[in-house]
Amino acid sequence: MCCSNLWTTIGAVIAGLAVVFGAFGAHGVDKVFVEKYAGQTKVVAGETIPAAQKYLRDFNTAAEYQMYHGLALLAVGILSSVKPKKSLQVAGWSFVGGVVLFSGSLYALTLTGNTNFGMVAPIGGTLLIIGWIALAAGACPCTSATLHELKP
Repeated sequence: MCCSNLWTTIGAVIAGLAVVFGAFGAHGVDKVFVEKYAGQTKVVAGETIPAAQKYLRDFNTAAEYQMYHGLALLAVGILSSVKPKKSLQVAGWSFVGGVVLFSGSLYALTLTGNTNFGMVAPIGGTLLIIGWIALAAGACPCTSATLHELKP
């Protein structure tokens, strides 16, 4: 499978699953969280709120970020078909790893209550940032020849 097709396929699957998880977050997981975290609270920005409310927000954040990066993978696929670059491959793998680690750790944390999963989220977030930097580099119309011409 060509790299552009690979990224487009993975992006579409990730975005589609984000819709599934988002729907679950909007229409079902709230009841699970109310039961699972009954009587528990969390402090958010200095305010004590029900743990179920905090975890629902975190679950929805995971789905939201998953969707953004599924769409980003579609962009990687489109750009890869026009001008294949190593930076686009870095972007693609960074987005995939970032979604798995960031969104995946938030899903796992909220569904299990095991806060150790929260330690993985920053690694995933870092991969997402690397992905955006690599995507910008891959999309840049500059080439090494163009940059060479700019030198005094």
